[in-house]
Amino acid sequence: MVEPTDDGPVTSRIPFFDRPTLGKTVLVIVGYLAYYLLVGRAIDAVFGDEIDKDDVLATGAGVFFAFVLPIAIGAVTLLGFAAAIGRLRSIFARRTPAGRPWMWIGPALALTAVVGHVAATDWNSWRPEQLLLIALLGICVGLAEELATRGLAVDLLRGAGHCERFVMVVSSLLFALMHVSNLLSGMKPGTVLLTVVYTFGFGVCMYLVMRLTGTIWSAIALHAVTDPTTMFASGGVDEAVAHHAGGWSVLASTATVLMVVFAFVAVFLVREDRRGTADPAALSGGGGAACRR
Repeated sequence: MVEPTDDGPVTSRIPFFDRPTLGKTVLVIVGYLAYYLLVGRAIDAVFGDEIDKDDVLATGAGVFFAFVLPIAIGAVTLLGFAAAIGRLRSIFARRTPAGRPWMWIGPALALTAVVGHVAATDWNSWRPEQLLLIALLGICVGLAEELATRGLAVDLLRGAGHCERFVMVVSSLLFALMHVSNLLSGMKPGTVLLTVVYTFGFGVCMYLVMRLTGTIWSAIALHAVTDPTTMFASGGVDEAVAHHAGGWSVLASTATVLMVVFAFVAVFLVREDRRGTADPAALSGGGGAACRR
């Protein structure tokens, strides 16, 4: 089946997705999340003895089987799915950068947090294999999660005719709600709630950097360095960098909080027409076409 888009015709081998809707977009994200969780459980059933449940990061095998392999399989599956529904070319297409200078504040704050994390890390406490595998994990997470949300979700929502503010908010919300699944791993509800708020803000900033640069690769790259540097600085998977003393940790935490605040403000500033056609006056926050649904 063929659906015309701004990037040319979409040839799909799964007719169900020829006419994108909000519901189908949600279905894709829920389906991917369920698939990822099942893959993780299957790997744990086979290679569980290789994973130190008390300290998953203690061994290279633990990092690989608990984190790297499941998300890598998820990323490859998403690439195959995107190709099957004819969206792969559109997702990775180079677009004309659109936006206003103020939009760079969010990505700049995200990058500042990364710098703070790198400087705050006690590199002597990490073994070479841990560093390499966690860095690989970051690449896989960046590819998989951006492909799912800033890739498939954004492309499907645009295909459904929604305006860009709607696309930004819904794709970021789906990205945030994916992390509710952390409850299944034993994370405290309060921590999950904070994670959801943070990931929504981070998702908005990843959307903005994609719009500003005209490519999803910029979001993938920034995401790929954010997760591992946070783990390196905090010393664990669910540890807060704010609990660590030092000026660089304070810088990273402050930048993170400001990034989330900026993202929520940006939701009310961005005004764009349907299908990614930006209205310059609206993008500047000075009026223009309202965001239509």
